[in-house]
Amino acid sequence: MATITETLFSDIYITPEKKAFIPDRRTINGLALFEPEDFEAFYQCLEEGYKDGNTSYSINYNNILYRVERSASITGPQYCCRKMPPKVPPFNMLGFPQPLINYLMTLNNASGLILWAGPTGVGKTTSISSLLKEYLSREGGFAYTIEDPAEQPLDGIYQSMRGGLGLCKQNVPVNDGWGESIKQALRSRPRYIMIGEIRTPDAASEVLRAATSGHLVLSTIHANNVTDAITSIVKYAAAANMSEDLAYDLLSRGILGVIHQNLVGTGMKHPQLSFLFANPDTTKGDQVRGIIKAGRINLATSIETQMTRMSRGMSLFPDID
Repeated sequence: MATITETLFSDIYITPEKKAFIPDRRTINGLALFEPEDFEAFYQCLEEGYKDGNTSYSINYNNILYRVERSASITGPQYCCRKMPPKVPPFNMLGFPQPLINYLMTLNNASGLILWAGPTGVGKTTSISSLLKEYLSREGGFAYTIEDPAEQPLDGIYQSMRGGLGLCKQNVPVNDGWGESIKQALRSRPRYIMIGEIRTPDAASEVLRAATSGHLVLSTIHANNVTDAITSIVKYAAAANMSEDLAYDLLSRGILGVIHQNLVGTGMKHPQLSFLFANPDTTKGDQVRGIIKAGRINLATSIETQMTRMSRGMSLFPDID
């Protein structure tokens, strides 16, 4: 029998009866019974990873991360585990257009918020993890992540192209306290902060504050489009004893860009993107920042203009050509 590590699969489902199933790789949705020789060791790792009632967590089994969802079925605990890649994929291998890659590389010394939006399961976290790895490999510096659960193996030391070192430490929010965890990250003096997902008012409000504190902040949010991402983070923050006016003001000063990602196609899917960037030089006037600050989020024309300019190899901000 093969081991779990040796077997190719995306997800493994384990029933309360300790029966394991994986996609059968022959039909679209069919499953196959899976009986690896190291099942008991893997199951023990799952049980040991479940702590403090947190049903979403990650485990490291044979140096591979698994994202775990533990649910309480009518007959006992059930697990769904997503097998994560052993390495973070290179940013230039994710299928993004080269002009967008080139522009994002110019932001590695900027400060502010890069917000990656989209529906569930389209690779948002993979995208920002790969982008963070690229920045560390280019510039070095200290990166502090807050993830629940961690999905990509970012933790470690990086040799940068500049000759210095990069260091990434992956962390989980303590007692689901996203806001306090972000404050703790700021006290650790990182160059980069990565927030796995904005899904609480605390996280949203502290992300907005962190984005105006001289750090480069990367995060994801569930949203249907770029405009929805902007209004969602503001609504979240406003639910944390912050006025919408203040949230829009902080976002207008801290935003670097919002990228919305989806997957399209049949068989091998590819990313479909829309995006909007603010001028990284905050000393110069910028229409996007002005629109966000005013809270009148009508950005369709700005999005279309920027995407057209980028596709034609033109600067997004003509005044800094």
